[in-house]
Amino acid sequence: MINSDEIKPDMPVLCSKNKQFATVDHMDNGQIKLKKDPSGHHHYIPLAWVQSVDQSVHIDRPGAQAMREWTSRPNK
Repeated sequence: MINSDEIKPDMPVLCSKNKQFATVDHMDNGQIKLKKDPSGHHHYIPLAWVQSVDQSVHIDRPGAQAMREWTSRPNK
């Protein structure tokens, strides 16, 4: 199980292909809020996607899939 306290602002978020597709803004109610994308929007990904945390947050899916599945509002 991932300890959300290990996830810090400005950490890179790497997809399953080990490529960065986002950066952590902060944790928000058990979800990772990502920094604004080039169009100026925040997105959220669930902690359940996280496989490991070291200097980066590693998720379990390719970046393109993650970007299709992330949300623009936090889940309540």
